[in-house]
Amino acid sequence: MRIRIKELEPYAYGIMEQFDKYLETTELSKTHRELIKIRASQLNNCGYCLNLHSKEALKNGENESRIFMLPLWKTVPMFYSEEEQVILQITEEVTFIHNGLSEETYNRATTLFPKNYVAQIIMAVIIINSWNRIGVSTHMEDECSL
Repeated sequence: MRIRIKELEPYAYGIMEQFDKYLETTELSKTHRELIKIRASQLNNCGYCLNLHSKEALKNGENESRIFMLPLWKTVPMFYSEEEQVILQITEEVTFIHNGLSEETYNRATTLFPKNYVAQIIMAVIIINSWNRIGVSTHMEDECSL
Protein backbone atom coordinates (compact mmCIF):
# COMPACT_ATOMS: atom_id res chain seq x y z
CA MET A 1 0.00 0.00 0.00
CA ARG A 2 1.33 3.41 -0.96
CA ILE A 3 1.00 6.65 0.97
CA ARG A 4 -2.40 8.12 1.66
CA ILE A 5 -2.23 11.80 0.85
CA LYS A 6 -5.52 12.42 2.65
CA GLU A 7 -3.88 11.34 5.92
CA LEU A 8 -0.42 12.80 5.37
CA GLU A 9 -1.43 16.13 3.84
CA PRO A 10 -5.00 16.76 5.02
CA TYR A 11 -4.88 20.48 4.26
CA ALA A 12 -3.90 19.97 0.62
CA TYR A 13 -6.38 17.11 0.26
CA GLY A 14 -9.10 19.32 1.76
CA ILE A 15 -8.37 21.95 -0.88
CA MET A 16 -8.83 19.26 -3.54
CA GLU A 17 -12.15 18.27 -1.99
CA GLN A 18 -13.28 21.91 -2.02
CA PHE A 19 -12.13 22.21 -5.64
CA ASP A 20 -14.26 19.15 -6.43
CA LYS A 21 -17.29 20.58 -4.57
CA TYR A 22 -17.09 23.63 -6.82
CA LEU A 23 -18.48 21.42 -9.59
CA GLU A 24 -21.75 21.10 -7.68
CA THR A 25 -22.17 24.88 -7.92
CA THR A 26 -21.76 24.95 -11.70
CA GLU A 27 -24.39 24.68 -14.39
CA LEU A 28 -22.88 21.41 -15.62
CA SER A 29 -25.45 18.63 -15.66
CA LYS A 30 -24.71 15.48 -13.66
CA THR A 31 -24.51 13.59 -16.95
CA HIS A 32 -21.91 15.98 -18.34
CA ARG A 33 -19.88 15.90 -15.11
CA GLU A 34 -19.83 12.11 -14.97
CA LEU A 35 -19.00 11.68 -18.68
CA ILE A 36 -16.01 13.98 -18.14
CA LYS A 37 -14.90 12.11 -15.02
CA ILE A 38 -15.27 8.67 -16.57
CA ARG A 39 -13.57 9.53 -19.86
CA ALA A 40 -10.61 11.29 -18.24
CA SER A 41 -10.22 8.42 -15.79
CA GLN A 42 -10.16 5.96 -18.71
CA LEU A 43 -7.52 8.03 -20.51
CA ASN A 44 -5.39 8.30 -17.36
CA ASN A 45 -5.82 4.63 -16.39
CA CYS A 46 -7.19 5.58 -12.98
CA GLY A 47 -9.03 2.48 -11.85
CA TYR A 48 -10.15 4.02 -8.58
CA CYS A 49 -11.82 7.03 -10.21
CA LEU A 50 -13.19 4.99 -13.11
CA ASN A 51 -14.87 2.58 -10.69
CA LEU A 52 -16.18 5.39 -8.47
CA HIS A 53 -17.59 7.57 -11.25
CA SER A 54 -19.06 4.72 -13.28
CA LYS A 55 -21.01 3.65 -10.20
CA GLU A 56 -22.02 7.26 -9.54
CA ALA A 57 -23.23 7.68 -13.13
CA LEU A 58 -25.31 4.49 -12.91
CA LYS A 59 -26.78 5.68 -9.62
CA ASN A 60 -27.74 8.95 -11.35
CA GLY A 61 -29.57 7.04 -14.09
CA GLU A 62 -26.89 6.77 -16.77
CA ASN A 63 -27.33 3.94 -19.28
CA GLU A 64 -24.81 1.09 -18.92
CA SER A 65 -24.29 0.90 -22.69
CA ARG A 66 -23.19 4.52 -22.84
CA ILE A 67 -20.58 3.85 -20.15
CA PHE A 68 -19.40 0.65 -21.87
CA MET A 69 -19.12 2.42 -25.25
CA LEU A 70 -17.40 5.55 -23.95
CA PRO A 71 -13.89 4.54 -25.11
CA LEU A 72 -15.35 4.27 -28.63
CA TRP A 73 -17.43 7.44 -28.59
CA LYS A 74 -15.94 8.71 -31.86
CA THR A 75 -16.94 5.55 -33.73
CA VAL A 76 -20.39 5.21 -32.17
CA PRO A 77 -21.58 8.82 -32.14
CA MET A 78 -25.24 7.74 -32.05
CA PHE A 79 -24.77 6.99 -28.34
CA TYR A 80 -23.92 10.62 -27.52
CA SER A 81 -25.51 13.95 -28.33
CA GLU A 82 -23.59 16.60 -30.27
CA GLU A 83 -23.04 18.48 -27.02
CA GLU A 84 -21.71 15.37 -25.29
CA GLN A 85 -19.36 14.67 -28.21
CA VAL A 86 -17.89 18.16 -27.90
CA ILE A 87 -17.53 17.71 -24.14
CA LEU A 88 -15.73 14.40 -24.69
CA GLN A 89 -13.43 16.01 -27.26
CA ILE A 90 -12.61 18.80 -24.80
CA THR A 91 -11.94 16.16 -22.15
CA GLU A 92 -9.47 14.38 -24.40
CA GLU A 93 -7.71 17.53 -25.60
CA VAL A 94 -7.32 19.01 -22.12
CA THR A 95 -6.24 15.66 -20.66
CA PHE A 96 -3.62 15.28 -23.41
CA ILE A 97 -2.62 18.93 -23.06
CA HIS A 98 0.51 18.72 -25.23
CA ASN A 99 -1.52 20.16 -28.13
CA GLY A 100 -3.93 22.21 -26.06
CA LEU A 101 -7.57 22.80 -26.87
CA SER A 102 -7.84 23.02 -30.65
CA GLU A 103 -9.47 25.97 -32.37
CA GLU A 104 -11.97 23.62 -33.98
CA THR A 105 -13.08 22.13 -30.68
CA TYR A 106 -13.11 25.51 -28.94
CA ASN A 107 -15.22 27.03 -31.72
CA ARG A 108 -17.67 24.11 -31.70
CA ALA A 109 -17.97 24.38 -27.92
CA THR A 110 -18.61 28.12 -27.91
CA THR A 111 -21.21 27.65 -30.64
CA LEU A 112 -23.08 25.04 -28.58
CA PHE A 113 -22.57 26.44 -25.07
CA PRO A 114 -22.27 29.82 -23.36
CA LYS A 115 -18.63 30.69 -22.63
CA ASN A 116 -19.07 30.22 -18.88
CA TYR A 117 -20.29 26.65 -19.53
CA VAL A 118 -17.18 26.01 -21.62
CA ALA A 119 -15.08 27.35 -18.74
CA GLN A 120 -16.90 25.01 -16.35
CA ILE A 121 -16.25 22.05 -18.67
CA ILE A 122 -12.54 22.87 -18.74
CA MET A 123 -12.45 23.21 -14.94
CA ALA A 124 -14.21 19.84 -14.55
CA VAL A 125 -11.57 18.22 -16.76
CA ILE A 126 -8.78 19.85 -14.76
CA ILE A 127 -10.27 18.68 -11.47
CA ILE A 128 -10.68 15.03 -12.48
CA ASN A 129 -7.22 15.01 -14.02
CA SER A 130 -5.85 16.19 -10.66
CA TRP A 131 -7.72 13.42 -8.85
CA ASN A 132 -6.52 10.88 -11.43
CA ARG A 133 -2.94 11.88 -10.79
CA ILE A 134 -3.40 11.37 -7.06
CA GLY A 135 -5.12 8.04 -7.65
CA VAL A 136 -2.63 6.65 -10.14
CA SER A 137 0.52 7.81 -8.34
CA THR A 138 -0.64 6.39 -5.00
CA HIS A 139 -2.22 3.21 -6.45
CA MET A 140 -5.65 4.00 -5.05
CA GLU A 141 -7.12 1.29 -7.31
CA ASP A 142 -5.91 -1.14 -4.65
CA GLU A 143 -8.74 0.27 -2.52
CA CYS A 144 -11.47 -0.38 -5.12
CA SER A 145 -14.35 -2.60 -4.14
CA LEU A 146 -16.66 -4.34 -6.54
